[in-house]
Amino acid sequence: MATRPGPLTEWPWQRLGNFKYVVMAPVVVHGAHRVVSKGWGDIDLAYSLILPSLLLRMIHNQIWISLSRYQTARSKHRIVDRGIEFDQVDRERGWDDQILFNGLLFYVGYLAMPSVRRMPLWRTDGAVMTALVHTGPVEFLYYWFHRALHHHFLYSRYHSHHHASIVTEPITSVIHPFAEHVVYFILFAIPILSTIYVGNVSAMGIVAYIAYIDFMNNMGHCNFELVPSWIFQIFPPLKYMIYTPSFHSLHHTQFRTNYSLFMPFYDYIYNTMDKSSDELYESSLKGTEETPDLVHLTHMTSLESAYHLRIGIASIASKPYSNSAWYMWALWPLAWLSMVLAWIYGSSAFVVERIKLNKMKMQTWAIPRYNFQYGLTWEREPINDLIEKAILDADMRGVKVVSLGLLNQTKQLNGNGELFRQKYPKLGVRIVDGSGLATAVVLKSIPSDAKKVFLHTGSSKIARAIAMALCSRGVQVIMNEKKEYDMLKLQIPENRAIYLKLSSDDIPQVKLWIVDNIDDDEQKMAPKGTTFIPISQFPLKKVRRDCTYASTPAMRIPEEMKNVHSCENWLPRRVMSAWHIAGILHALEGWNTHECGDDMMDAEKSWSAAIRHGFLPLSKA
Repeated sequence: MATRPGPLTEWPWQRLGNFKYVVMAPVVVHGAHRVVSKGWGDIDLAYSLILPSLLLRMIHNQIWISLSRYQTARSKHRIVDRGIEFDQVDRERGWDDQILFNGLLFYVGYLAMPSVRRMPLWRTDGAVMTALVHTGPVEFLYYWFHRALHHHFLYSRYHSHHHASIVTEPITSVIHPFAEHVVYFILFAIPILSTIYVGNVSAMGIVAYIAYIDFMNNMGHCNFELVPSWIFQIFPPLKYMIYTPSFHSLHHTQFRTNYSLFMPFYDYIYNTMDKSSDELYESSLKGTEETPDLVHLTHMTSLESAYHLRIGIASIASKPYSNSAWYMWALWPLAWLSMVLAWIYGSSAFVVERIKLNKMKMQTWAIPRYNFQYGLTWEREPINDLIEKAILDADMRGVKVVSLGLLNQTKQLNGNGELFRQKYPKLGVRIVDGSGLATAVVLKSIPSDAKKVFLHTGSSKIARAIAMALCSRGVQVIMNEKKEYDMLKLQIPENRAIYLKLSSDDIPQVKLWIVDNIDDDEQKMAPKGTTFIPISQFPLKKVRRDCTYASTPAMRIPEEMKNVHSCENWLPRRVMSAWHIAGILHALEGWNTHECGDDMMDAEKSWSAAIRHGFLPLSKA
């Protein structure tokens, strides 16, 4: 929102939320009526392109979003090295509004101008005319309109909304108040209306012109330099005909320079070109290699989780993951296709996120595999190969710590990472499974006055550490699985083993359950008012409305942590899993030991370090 919003700031359908697409209903109903009454032959070329062109524009924009986020996380050609936060993602959530708006206006134009119904597929003279009219009147008028928008009266009421994003993403290009978009449509309609008036309009000419506008808009706001220098060396005048991402980035950081639309020559003519444009272009193109201090290794979970990655769909990634939303099911075919492609062609981990905590640099890499694949016996070796490749790559780059997230560190898969330590005893990078901090978070979530807990877990080292800590406190730990009970009892000091009890009769009286995997029927055994505390990285299915479900082990991150604008799986905003935080602490503290296999950091030591570095428990944030 602008600092002092003026008239026509909001979009007419803003209050419809995700149901805004119903505004295209007249187009659909009209088309359906024509097909039913007169058959498919009544649908002309112009009408048939309205809806598909809108879909193609959305796909085009989404490709740019994913490409930009991927490149700014890993590329040395980043232009503005600052973070994006959730408020910007929320502000730019409605990037498709202008596509719907254009679609409606094209439909109105179709109804108002019968001549367009007979337009051919392509006319070269019309395309040339479109290019000339854009280069002349459109670029000229836009330049002066843009300068007017920077007058304090219009800037405070309209254009400041766009400039609230200092670090731009491709979709920043279309984030403007409704009134601005009305003017932009009129400007960009000039070449199209000119060809209609002259009589050399064509369907593909219009589609190509709109695609050009979208491409240049997205490129100018992508925040990484991709225009090669050789094109300017071959044809030097091109620098006046095409802008670069670094050229327009200066407009967002300096505000009073580089006003041009796509062709910088008006900035040269009117002396508004930023004098550092060439220098920034060259430095961004050259770039500087960056080595992260920490790499957190994760993977996709369900099929739809690919959309929840930071490089996926921005609005989905900015919310805790949930596969219950209706649009997730609508996207399922594409999710299935992406899984197949990742399975076949995914030969290495890929960068999905880049975060900073003061001077410390972190990246998140994703193994291109999904939850169900980790459960396939024949996939264990290939998955371990991918994890091993990522660890060796990080080691070669000089990364200090690799933390293993989700199923990348299970005992069944690689012995909590021990496989890699044994195979490469001279590793420089430290492997961290995060069990120490995860244990601490669970222990801190148990009320200090608790007398009994029911431990319903497997024989993981986190479960073992929790049981030993609780018995040391004098808290009775009740179990109902004899195998796990016998294993734990052997590892607990004899004077504390009296607090470990094997019983099924006491379960109905215990209202504090520490659980790993628990099915629906087992949850129904719990008494009313039970609190379920998971020790797994995966959330519990909430079967009981009369019970409380604690979060998976996690903490709130410090305010100093920047570029956090996506949620870590199902966790709330600015909340990070204990396993991820453990790797950060390992790097911050300079701990020179692995935390994998049976080795575990002291829980209290890990907790103290987390609090000292600004991480907060969820209950106190």
